[in-house]
Amino acid sequence: MRVSLFIACFNDTLFPGTGRAVVNVLERLGHEVDFPMAQTCCGQMHFNTGYQREAIPLVRHFVQTFADAEAVVSPSPSCVGMVHEMYPKVAALAGDEGLAREVDALIPRVHEFTTFLTGVLKVEDVGAYFPHRVTFHPTCHSQRMLRIGDAPQRLLRNVRGIDFVELANQEECCGFGGTFAVKNADTSIAMLSDKVRCVLDTDAEYCVAADNSCLMHIGGALHRERTGVRPLHIAEILQHHEAEPAAIGTAATDGMGAAR
Repeated sequence: MRVSLFIACFNDTLFPGTGRAVVNVLERLGHEVDFPMAQTCCGQMHFNTGYQREAIPLVRHFVQTFADAEAVVSPSPSCVGMVHEMYPKVAALAGDEGLAREVDALIPRVHEFTTFLTGVLKVEDVGAYFPHRVTFHPTCHSQRMLRIGDAPQRLLRNVRGIDFVELANQEECCGFGGTFAVKNADTSIAMLSDKVRCVLDTDAEYCVAADNSCLMHIGGALHRERTGVRPLHIAEILQHHEAEPAAIGTAATDGMGAAR
């Protein structure tokens, strides 16, 4: 299958290693990956902060950029959720029936990374090897908007050498929520403190998620408190295998976008 990578501007700017990891996994499974250079922001940030009409040209551009893609895959559930849930609303706001038809045709081909592996490719064991203690934070957009279920956890449980520990109160938000963390800082910090406490209770070496936005929020707190726990996107675990043990963990970040 030919897969078009939608990296999302957040990953492109701060976490490029995640995109490379997605490519590594898909190519190892025998698929061809392309990266449309014309891609830009999906418009989620504009739409969620009240600039909904300003999101219209971004939606048009996204649809045009990926119009011919066999499958569009992204390691950002929040951006995929924007496409699935909000693009029809943007098309309706624009009053453009042609755009609405194009959106409806594209949505079934836009996939979150872990559900693409488990649901489309029917793969739960990608041949990964990661001999570390890991816990997983299910992000709000992935669970409440995309409803990806336990796809990431099934993939992690099939990683060789891993010590996977369930996170307590995992359904609770980490407090990021994009601009929520800025506009409601005190509430966000309280929520983050609860999440970090749950992470530390697992004694995990890595806190893993399917979305780097939440990982940056959680990772920032873990780093500031000098916990030693490192945030890591699930794609960066799945890319590692026993033939390359020296590469394990090298793509991890400190939650502030800087590679260690």
